[in-house]
Amino acid sequence: MDFGRAVRVIRLLDGRVSLRLDVRTGVACAALLVVTAVVAVLALGTGEYSLSPVQVTEALFTDVPAKVHMVVIEWRLPRVLLALLAGAALGVSGAIFQSLTRNPLGSPDIIGFNTGANTGALMVIMLVHGGYYQVACGALVGGIATAALVYLLAYRQGIQGFRLIIVGIGISALLASVNTWVIVKADLETAMAAAVWGAGSLNGLGWQQVRPVSVVFAILLPIALILGRRMRMLEMGDDAARALGVRTEPTRIALVVTGVALTAMVTAAAGPISFVALAAPQLARRVARSAGVTILPSAAMGAALLITSDWFAQTLFAPTQLPVGVVTVSIGGAYLIRLLVGEARRQ
Repeated sequence: MDFGRAVRVIRLLDGRVSLRLDVRTGVACAALLVVTAVVAVLALGTGEYSLSPVQVTEALFTDVPAKVHMVVIEWRLPRVLLALLAGAALGVSGAIFQSLTRNPLGSPDIIGFNTGANTGALMVIMLVHGGYYQVACGALVGGIATAALVYLLAYRQGIQGFRLIIVGIGISALLASVNTWVIVKADLETAMAAAVWGAGSLNGLGWQQVRPVSVVFAILLPIALILGRRMRMLEMGDDAARALGVRTEPTRIALVVTGVALTAMVTAAAGPISFVALAAPQLARRVARSAGVTILPSAAMGAALLITSDWFAQTLFAPTQLPVGVVTVSIGGAYLIRLLVGEARRQ
């Protein structure tokens, strides 16, 4: 189907695999990747031991003095990589849920999946004092359980986006109260640690977190890309999707599980980071001028937003470093108000 946009067809494996590349979308993704790379280099050079972009580039690709190598590769690069991976994951997750609900407010932040992952992780931290992998499992179980509950409560001979959002907001409020109660009942040291983790922060993370996050993201991104084509068909309505050969409910459940797993992965690694999943898909849609939200531009925009927010979190009140969640909430709150005002004007 040709919508009048310039496309290029890429054929691989002697024509057995072909891809249609929207030229404007490709240019938008490339521009976002350039911006992301520039901010990443600046972030690698920022800190008590400042480095120029040239020194950072040399540390990444050539032999440099041991001190520079340690600062760039061992201390700062894991944080930058986690910001990129977490931002891309949140962007993809936001695109999935906004497409499923056909509503720009339908992000995992708003409909409670992020809060559910937070609840699962908090339970592991408070009740069993679990380590990193136990917390990750708790976040995944909490996110999927919340998604299942919201899905079941919103299901009435099918899923409507508005109903899913309303039910999700209610469940999110309920779980937020549970999280507050759990923290209040904990001892002071544990409660302070949980509160700092709950703000969403990349401070103190290292290669121990980068490796599992990279593996999980490498598994989930191709799944999201494969489901992306069916996701666009679901946007046309269940009847049209079935007519095009899409099994609607299994596809919808697979998309929900993939989106929740991406959100839970980020929550387990860095705590709940809000509003990136909400803003990234819509900003990417505007930059690419596409008809709906798409996976790859949303991932690129999410990575750009989170690495920029984390750089601001490190530099705005230096030497004090803010949790990146504080910056994303501040930026995302203004974006949410603009979104709500826009929706009200359209109605």
